[in-house]
Amino acid sequence: MSVLDSKVPEGDIREKWDNHRFNMKLVNPANRRKYNIIVVGTGLAGGSAAATLAEQGYNVKSFCIQDSPRRAHSIAAQGGINAAKNYPNDGDSIWRLFYDTVKGGDYRSREANVYRLAQVSNNIIDQCVAQGVPFAREYGGLLDNRSFGGAQVSRTFYARGQTGQQLLLGAYSAMSRQINKGTIEMFNRREMLELVMVDGRARGIIVRNLVTGEVEKHSADAVLLCTGGYGNVFYLSTNAMNSNVTAAWRCHKQGAYFANPCYTQIHPTCIPVSGGYQSKLTLMSESLRNDGRVWVPKEKGDKRHPNDIPASERDYYLERIYPSFGNLVPRDVASRNAKLMADAGKGVGETGIAVYLDFKSSIDRIGEDAVRAKYGNLFQMYEKITDENPYKQPMRIYPAVHYTMGGLWVDYNLQSSIPGLFVLGEANFSDHGANRLGASALMQGLSDGYFVAPYTVANYIGSNASELGSMDTGHEEFTKASRAATERLDELIAKDGKRTVDDFHRELGHIMWDKCGMARNAEGLTQAISDIQNLRKDFEKDVKVSGTKDYKNSELEKAGRVSDFLELGELMCRDALERAESCGGHFREESQTDENEAKRDDDNYCHVSAWENKGDVKDAVLHKEELKFENVKLTQRSYK
Repeated sequence: MSVLDSKVPEGDIREKWDNHRFNMKLVNPANRRKYNIIVVGTGLAGGSAAATLAEQGYNVKSFCIQDSPRRAHSIAAQGGINAAKNYPNDGDSIWRLFYDTVKGGDYRSREANVYRLAQVSNNIIDQCVAQGVPFAREYGGLLDNRSFGGAQVSRTFYARGQTGQQLLLGAYSAMSRQINKGTIEMFNRREMLELVMVDGRARGIIVRNLVTGEVEKHSADAVLLCTGGYGNVFYLSTNAMNSNVTAAWRCHKQGAYFANPCYTQIHPTCIPVSGGYQSKLTLMSESLRNDGRVWVPKEKGDKRHPNDIPASERDYYLERIYPSFGNLVPRDVASRNAKLMADAGKGVGETGIAVYLDFKSSIDRIGEDAVRAKYGNLFQMYEKITDENPYKQPMRIYPAVHYTMGGLWVDYNLQSSIPGLFVLGEANFSDHGANRLGASALMQGLSDGYFVAPYTVANYIGSNASELGSMDTGHEEFTKASRAATERLDELIAKDGKRTVDDFHRELGHIMWDKCGMARNAEGLTQAISDIQNLRKDFEKDVKVSGTKDYKNSELEKAGRVSDFLELGELMCRDALERAESCGGHFREESQTDENEAKRDDDNYCHVSAWENKGDVKDAVLHKEELKFENVKLTQRSYK
């Protein structure tokens, strides 16, 4: 085990980023066209990074797994994006956004990164407005704000329930401008299978063309990984079906440390599971908790229609337990309490695994038209899925896997433990600690892409110019990586067992949800590790992958991803077992307060856990980055 160097600059936290930017190496504008940069992923992090770097003059190759960058999963984000502009004049500031984010992450994030995120948040809004993003506005013409969980101010900018879509269209427009100029070369329907390293540096990638089946080699001077999170390890999640861990896991196999894999966010506001046939779950924006009240019947087993249960027989439990924050407690707190209600027999609906989100009070107060103006598209989506009208009766919601705070370890420059490999957005671990505040994912993705990576990538190129430059894909390392990717495909396609890939994925999901979901304990995690190891063995000998690798083959794609999920799932359980404390979304039942809140152990676990690959998951080596809190005092979180 080693202690990792975060490369956080010295000095006052308010000045770290500005001073660091000034001291970083630059690349002359005329020289930028000499350098090639690969960006994998076209969501908010990847799209903004590709557009900005190309605008600066670098040659950018952009890769997406979808048929268009507009289909990146960032488009599914609903509720909003945080920034500290304080338009409502209700007490917000850069420092308060910084503090709320550190506290919301249960004091397991890197202070310097979080402050930088808060610092550039205002620039993000200005950038997006300039791009034409249609944020909501209040009567005076200023951009409107609403509140989100974990904050007592209104700092969330929004475009109805389509904020992610509108922000992505802004980034896509900026990309399209550069595609038209020829500074971005776009590669659609490509999946990254290997990272290519030459002389210890990231110098390219191996991808598979998902239409033709061809394996391709691409070289660059730096690689930016912007491929999102790994929530689909649970099978059922709010993530798009194609969301996967393969690109990040291939980098991990090459030496990139994987940090805090057990930090998983369970979103409290999702449409509940309704049957074994489902392949994904649907998010209902956290913004709904601004005007919706969460409740369950006071008596367990009460199966009356919700409209027939009078207010005196309802338990508005979040308002009761957390009077200061009420329904807008952070996601991990809201999710745990929903589970406690269901476990106590007070869950609602046919399954009993749901709670109510009720808008009657808001409709009575501001009118149905005002509620429709705020949330109309979300209400419409809910009704289409459930055949229930949320204007007339409460929504049924329950927690579901949503976001992953873990990811590849990066330093302050967003560079992984592999030189030349930068990791942006949800694919890295850096900014949210053990729990992400709502509306902060979009903020981080755009911060990394528009305002951080362009500086840090330039610093890397400027500092290593003599060792970079044109790289021939005929180099032996490219040949070796291409061969490894092809052999892996051949191994998968040769499997002719009796079980489908989905069958294995579904079983893995059950293990992860039951043993490494909202609540974990040592016994369950130990059992999960054993179960996953057995499932991995069964997968190798009994999975069936039909077709060939030489054309479009969705079963082959899924098989590769599930194979990686099986390894990741074991690492997640090992990480959760090693971290014998509760913090944020990582809730160990052995470590909780008398009031069933997460109980940290700062003496032993105030660190980032970064795992180094050593072949098999069981042999992974743990490295630690000690977390220092010089500006925010370590205290037991309270939202009461």
